[in-house]
Amino acid sequence: MPRIKYSILLLSLICFKSFAQTNIYSDLSGKVTNKGEGVADVHVLNTTQKRATITNADGEFQITVFVNDTLFFSSIQLQNKSLIISEAMLKSGYIIVPIGEFVNELDEVILMPFNLTGDLSRDMNQMKTEKVVVASTLGLPNAYVKPITQAERKLNEATTGGGLIPLNPLMNAISGRTKYLKKVLAYQEKYARTNRVRDFYADSLFVKNLGIPEEKIEDFMYFCEVDSSFDSVVDTRDRLRIWEYLKKRSDQYLEVLKEN
Repeated sequence: MPRIKYSILLLSLICFKSFAQTNIYSDLSGKVTNKGEGVADVHVLNTTQKRATITNADGEFQITVFVNDTLFFSSIQLQNKSLIISEAMLKSGYIIVPIGEFVNELDEVILMPFNLTGDLSRDMNQMKTEKVVVASTLGLPNAYVKPITQAERKLNEATTGGGLIPLNPLMNAISGRTKYLKKVLAYQEKYARTNRVRDFYADSLFVKNLGIPEEKIEDFMYFCEVDSSFDSVVDTRDRLRIWEYLKKRSDQYLEVLKEN
């Protein structure tokens, strides 16, 4: 009889220890990355415990998990990914989850009557195109000369006396017209740079990634325009460099908003 009781007690201890090991839980923190960068707005679902959260602007998240729970990561721009939580992951308290970009591969479609497949290398070889006749293909002089704007033309007339009605450069300088036209031209060039930046990046990036309120984007762009390095950075047309510049200026802009 004592031997039976001892066996039952030993079996109970083994079962309790096994149950305790498989029911270790904690708040697990982590970061979802793509090409080394954190990804925002990724849904993180604990499909075992029916819990869910979403990554912040830096791709970080926190969720309660047990050992052997399954985490499911879902996002429009990324591939879906499942991850089973091990005891080692839980004890570490922090995990990095790299996920590849989602590529939507479509079946080949033939567009009639031109028999286009969507593969440019194939379509260009089978299509018959007529020769393009423009100034550059004809070898005409000044074929690559960029047309001047109205502001540039007016400034040229004011300083050289060109145009249908010759103007005296000296009189324009004394009256201030030349100075005024230079300001107009500078403003147009600055405005063109700002529009170029706005075309590069969607408004949602300013809001989500830079923290700029949507109604303050125009004000933020003016804040950038008055900076002495704005022109040189935008003229590089390097989108990565321009974005780094905008991130730096956004921190300064948000500080100004707090002070006001």
